[in-house]
Amino acid sequence: MTAAARALIAEDEPLLAAALAHELRKAWPALQVAATVGDGLSAVRQALDLRPDVLFFDIRMPGLTGIDAAAELADAWPQDTPFPALVFVTAYDQYAVQAFEAQAVDYLLKPVQAARLARTVHKVQAQLAQRRAALPTPMPSAAALHTAMDQLRALLAMPGLGAEAAAPGASAAAPGAAPRLQVIQASSGTQIHMVPVADVVYFEAADKYVRVLTAEREYLIRTPLKELIVQLDAQEFWQIHRSTLVRATRIASVLRDESGKQHVLLTGRPERLPVSRLYAHLFKGM
Repeated sequence: MTAAARALIAEDEPLLAAALAHELRKAWPALQVAATVGDGLSAVRQALDLRPDVLFFDIRMPGLTGIDAAAELADAWPQDTPFPALVFVTAYDQYAVQAFEAQAVDYLLKPVQAARLARTVHKVQAQLAQRRAALPTPMPSAAALHTAMDQLRALLAMPGLGAEAAAPGASAAAPGAAPRLQVIQASSGTQIHMVPVADVVYFEAADKYVRVLTAEREYLIRTPLKELIVQLDAQEFWQIHRSTLVRATRIASVLRDESGKQHVLLTGRPERLPVSRLYAHLFKGM
């Protein structure tokens, strides 16, 4: 039942990756470690190529965090293939552990302990067995993907985990939180401009910068999108992609192309902005 199961390990510390693979061989001899990678982008590429049954993703990796990598993978994952079982490997404190437990996402604390790994292996084996028992019905594939996306959305909203993205309808900033931005200092050429947040149509992460788009102009800032998000009103700016925040009142319509992907059309801007699968639920009524 589990003899054909394959895993992908994403861990940027080679010794820790080797230690995890070693412990897995003892806890789950039939499991094949299909590949080991050291950064989030490689984890996404290899997972799409290899289609493993289980993902062991370190939280802190170069390029993308483990949660961000899993979210990007969920967005690109084929609908007809069950999404892998997710196990996050973390050195985080109890707050993060409680976040994983609340979302029913399995996790391993560094350094990985044999007894804890055995429980994780048992849980993953049961999950895979349940999926395979339901085949060839196509629903388990979609259900597994939807469950993973719900879990990832919640984890991404946790401060310090993933992209720290707040969903529309989230509560107001807690006492002591960063104040809401009113004006942004942004560059255009060699000049610095004071751009009112009220004029911004959308923000888009691009390389080392974030593009700030108003109806008339484009500016650049160096503040990472994940830091910007927590300073904006989640009711005003909706995250529609890992790299895109859009002013909700500027969304004119949402188009669905032949492949089923959604694109947002804006008032005052000519672009069509893609909506990732992770945030497509925002427009179910459209």
